[in-house]
Amino acid sequence: MGIAGRVGLLIVDFVNGFADPAAFGGGNIPQAIARTTTLLAAARRLGWKIAHTRIVFADDGADANIFSLKVPTMLGLTEGNPASAIVPELAPAPGEYVVRKTVPSAFSGTPLAAWYVAHGVQTVVVAGCVTSGCVRASVLDAMQAGFRPIVVSDCVGDRAIGPHEANLFDMAQKCGDVLELDTLLSRIPNQ
Repeated sequence: MGIAGRVGLLIVDFVNGFADPAAFGGGNIPQAIARTTTLLAAARRLGWKIAHTRIVFADDGADANIFSLKVPTMLGLTEGNPASAIVPELAPAPGEYVVRKTVPSAFSGTPLAAWYVAHGVQTVVVAGCVTSGCVRASVLDAMQAGFRPIVVSDCVGDRAIGPHEANLFDMAQKCGDVLELDTLLSRIPNQ
């Protein structure tokens, strides 16, 4: 699909709980977070519109849904819980949009698509976790909303490598481009 128009960056759920193997994390998530620091620095330098997501449920669970029914521990990811906070090395800078969500997709039930459109974004570069869950759901919805998704394969992670690789393969076949960070950066024109 390639890169067209203004580029936006979407960093999906790189929060403390998903960085911690004892909570929701494991697999190659720590390596993906480390690699995403380079991607985020480049995006800031290039002036991309940057959005971060967090799963945030109400303190009293009033917004519990089918996702939290399947994974009840998600209800613990509340605004004040450190597990729901974005990892320090990827902390949002002023002007970067933080999307709070209660389902896997960054776009479902949020104003993210409208925010990208308002800023002229046509290509959405995606990093985050987990590849087989929230990343995949966000990439699919980005494509369905008319954006060109690019998944940065070494900036996404999953609890297990099998689902990670299978979902990268499938996303490359159906809904976006899948590129390593160095390849992506070699193709980005200065904006």
